[in-house]
Amino acid sequence: MNGGTVTEAAGALPWRHRRGRLQVVMVHRPRYDDWSWAKGKLDPGEEWPVAAAREVFEETGFHVRLGRPLPTSRYDVAEGSSEDVSGQPAPKEVRYWAAEVVGGAGTLVNEIDEVAWLDVDDATDRLTYDRDRDQLRALVQADRDGTLTTWPLVILRHAHSCARSTWTKADPLRPLDARGRERAEAMVPLLTSYGVIRVVTSPAVRCLDTVLPYAAAAGLKIRLKPGLSEESFERRPDHAPGHLTKLLARGGAAVVSTHGPVLPRLLEQLSGLADAGDSAANSDDSADSAKGTLLAAAERGMGKGEALVAHVVGTGDQARIVDVELYPAP
Repeated sequence: MNGGTVTEAAGALPWRHRRGRLQVVMVHRPRYDDWSWAKGKLDPGEEWPVAAAREVFEETGFHVRLGRPLPTSRYDVAEGSSEDVSGQPAPKEVRYWAAEVVGGAGTLVNEIDEVAWLDVDDATDRLTYDRDRDQLRALVQADRDGTLTTWPLVILRHAHSCARSTWTKADPLRPLDARGRERAEAMVPLLTSYGVIRVVTSPAVRCLDTVLPYAAAAGLKIRLKPGLSEESFERRPDHAPGHLTKLLARGGAAVVSTHGPVLPRLLEQLSGLADAGDSAANSDDSADSAKGTLLAAAERGMGKGEALVAHVVGTGDQARIVDVELYPAP
């Protein structure tokens, strides 16, 4: 790609099985007379997965739950032109996810005049741009491998809190500061994008308040687990991994909010379930594996308000992590 400011965009490939065949959603844009995946530019300050889910709804009318990431597209476009490069090119990066439809009537609401569910062969023939075949190939391969149906386990370090040095009460009562509260609000659309339905947290106020806005927005019960607290971890470090084991046995989309000192143990536990091969989201030889990403995060530590999304296939003893994403706080 050429240099210059990169236009950031995100989208997804909603998928389903019908009569034993994999189908995907494609959209037609009359302005460009092209068939492609639902996608669009990030709003200022918006995180990639949030933009992907929003754009799919705006272009298809479907609410989706994001699954594992798919290959990123990087190419040059002319500002204001069609997707074909003409005039002065500028770089563009589009990140994609597999996605499952969880609601919406499919009513067209933005810039699209036709939405179609197509079998893989028909979708391949109809795609206007060769680069869009990368995402479809990855989706098909994941389906063949049995790793397309995933559920997310989100590991979250609590957001920024009041300094220990300025807090005179018991440490578990230490609250988020203004920066932390802002991050907690930003977790609402991020966790919504992945369809989180179970909220588990250390009872410390700073951990609880990091997930409280999401739980309130989604109408979910918050499950307080003392074993995820710093104090309990110091006394009985084996309790925290036990909570992950139970979540893995249950198999529902979940978020776990805990503390910096607890996280390395949890991430090392998850690394034992992770694939060592390259993530489907990357196509170059330098791509980090799911296992490598987890071990690196365990070694360096996660920043306050940082979220790690592990995409899990199966449950219990059969659980396997096939992709990992990291979202640091701004």
